[in-house]
Amino acid sequence: MQLKRSLGRLDLTLLGIGGVIGVGVFVLTGIAASRHAGPSVTLSFLLGGVIATLAALIYAEFASRVPVTGSAYAYVSMAFGEIPAFLTGWSLILTYAVGAVTVSIGWAGYVKSLFTGLHIPYLPENLTRNPFDGGTVNLPAGLVLILILAVLMIGTRGSSSFNNLMVCVKIGIIALFLVLGGHHIHPAYWHPFFPHGPMGVLTGTMTIFFAYVGFDAVTTASEEAHNPQKDVPFGIITALGLSTILYMAVAFVLTGMVPSASLDNPAPVANALLAVGVRFGQTLVTTGALVGLTSVLLVLLFAQSRILVMMARDGLMPRFMYRVHAQRRTPIPVLALLMVCVSVPAMLFPINTLAQLTSGGTLLSFIMVSLALLRFRRTHPEANGHFRVPFVPFLPLLSIALDLLLIGSVPRSTLILLLGWLMAGGVFYLGNVVLCSRHAPESEIHGEPFS
Repeated sequence: MQLKRSLGRLDLTLLGIGGVIGVGVFVLTGIAASRHAGPSVTLSFLLGGVIATLAALIYAEFASRVPVTGSAYAYVSMAFGEIPAFLTGWSLILTYAVGAVTVSIGWAGYVKSLFTGLHIPYLPENLTRNPFDGGTVNLPAGLVLILILAVLMIGTRGSSSFNNLMVCVKIGIIALFLVLGGHHIHPAYWHPFFPHGPMGVLTGTMTIFFAYVGFDAVTTASEEAHNPQKDVPFGIITALGLSTILYMAVAFVLTGMVPSASLDNPAPVANALLAVGVRFGQTLVTTGALVGLTSVLLVLLFAQSRILVMMARDGLMPRFMYRVHAQRRTPIPVLALLMVCVSVPAMLFPINTLAQLTSGGTLLSFIMVSLALLRFRRTHPEANGHFRVPFVPFLPLLSIALDLLLIGSVPRSTLILLLGWLMAGGVFYLGNVVLCSRHAPESEIHGEPFS
């Protein structure tokens, strides 16, 4: 049974913005500025936007020529076949799952900050901290994931409307911050602009790059778009362009309001307003951060579920994951499985242990998609589309080079963990596909013929 086509151009654009704008503004900006880039974190966001845009152009061509769900997994599958596609999909599973868990832990931190600031009784300390931080379980982090997955079970149209509302709210909050903060800028705080030189900008980019992952979620909705050949490329590029501009604006204003060294805290935007005397801004921006992070969770979990559906459709995941509810037309078995697989780690593990895996998996999938386009152009010259990447092969090769540059700045421990995940995927592939031979019927591999 097919997923329901219910998303228009505006829905897809807001889906992308919902996935990109959130954790970067409300958490990562302060970390990158205080620890690595200083005021030049604005350029870190620009560099991150450029690297993500190169990848986004390649995604947009694939989405235009072969509008199916599954994102990078589906594109690599069409270019290289089953095994490279499985490893790409396996990397995306890690990226989206770890991303959702990381954001949920940040969400829980903002809940605690909001309740503390308003002097409202909240959950006991041992139920708002994980065991590694001296608590019992991080209950808010697990509960918000369960709530978001329940919303996704209701249906794509309802969850899209929910996302659209949250995106509008958080853009309004960001605009308010820019207006309020713009009246408290001290240019002296922008000197020195490069406290750690060019390497600080690069390290800052690696720190905030996770924020750009959300644009990929637009391609996972291809089979639910009214006109995927035109609307999906438009949604990807527009969402990424607007998000990069907003990120740079927030970073520019934030580092001009207070010294960069003071931004190393869980709520840099709210605390910066408090530091310049805008006391009502702390509560207001904290509320906006909760809305923004909630929409990021919605997009990440939406994309995660659609990738699993596509892999199950191709026989690379257990067959029950391919089942779609007859009335709601949503993959309820997959969403139910995710309730366990993401909520439990969110309640038990610290954010720093989980977050370091996300960028490595993302960059690996970007590299695979760039290689896939080079091969797909040769093997499927007949595939038409409304969007084509310019300057091929130079643009995909530049994208690969920049991805490798960022991977080179990833800690060795992250690369080891990523390699371990890929090895676990190889074991799963041998057990599920080779030994159990769980291949889907040919008629069920794709929801609709390629157009």
